Amino acid sequence: LLPFVKELVLHLSRGVRWDSDHVVLKDDDLVSLAQEIVRANALTRVHIGLDFFDASINRIGAWVIGARAALKAFLYAVLEPVDLLREMELAGDFFGRLALLEELKGLPFGVVWDWYCAKMDVPIGREWILEIRDHENRVLSNR
Repeated sequence: LLPFVKELVLHLSRGVRWDSDHVVLKDDDLVSLAQEIVRANALTRVHIGLDFFDASINRIGAWVIGARAALKAFLYAVLEPVDLLREMELAGDFFGRLALLEELKGLPFGVVWDWYCAKMDVPIGREWILEIRDHENRVLSNR
């Protein structure tokens, strides 16, 4: 749709499963979507809303899981050397492009994510899970 519309609004969710309905997770589909948006240079034209409803788990936890998943998918996408991939494609170097895409899968994405979390002054690694549980015990359990 991007070649034909000025802006696009997306509502991201997961199909209903027997557990954790709707909460967005960083899966291949989400990463592919983020890659397509970045590769199309459409970050300012695509507006994304996330679905966090899940009656079976802490809603704040669901919100954090979904937000972090979306951010990770887009970080993964913006770390791609899009210009180099585009050059290889235009030069007909399909082997080189495919080989580079495969090599990118092994890059230290987690280190960049941890740096980003530290820069944003948010918990790194699994620390955020403890903060959600602490909030649940201090605030939500009193409701």
